[in-house]
Amino acid sequence: MGPETEHDEECRHSKVNLSWISKIQVNQPAVLRRAEQIQARRPVKKEWQAAWLLKAVTFIDLTTLSGDDTPSNVQRLCYKAKYPIREDLLKALNVHDKGITTAAVCVYPARVCDAVKALKAAGCDIPVASVATGFPAGQTHLKTRLEEIRLAVEDGASEIDVVINRTLVLTGQWEGKCMS
Repeated sequence: MGPETEHDEECRHSKVNLSWISKIQVNQPAVLRRAEQIQARRPVKKEWQAAWLLKAVTFIDLTTLSGDDTPSNVQRLCYKAKYPIREDLLKALNVHDKGITTAAVCVYPARVCDAVKALKAAGCDIPVASVATGFPAGQTHLKTRLEEIRLAVEDGASEIDVVINRTLVLTGQWEGKCMS
């Protein structure tokens, strides 16, 4: 074994305690009954359906994670986040004055500044989320992932969608090397 690295020391001090998982008990018959009840419910009808769908829009993070994203792509996405439903439809439902927007705009860390700038120019306070930590596979070094998070937050991201190392998940190594 070679000398201990800074990464090894960080990992030693951040053990994941999963003992609580073995203590979880699930009442499977009750869960199955509840699932059947939910499926048997009548769907939401008429004006309530529209209300539910509009509310659902407010929970969406409008996302672009394309390799060819540009500042203008992000600007268009931010406009769509501020105006996710056509104005004529909102007027027909008499909710044009309710300020319906998406919950956030989600972009790569390199596009956070573009999103913040576009949203500020649009005069809205929709938060910017960013994927980070080596999206999509999480196969970068811990130090690089932490720096990526720091830079995204510094650029204005208010939410970071952290990606954990898939290899560790796929092999069940939940305590593996700080999810490195």
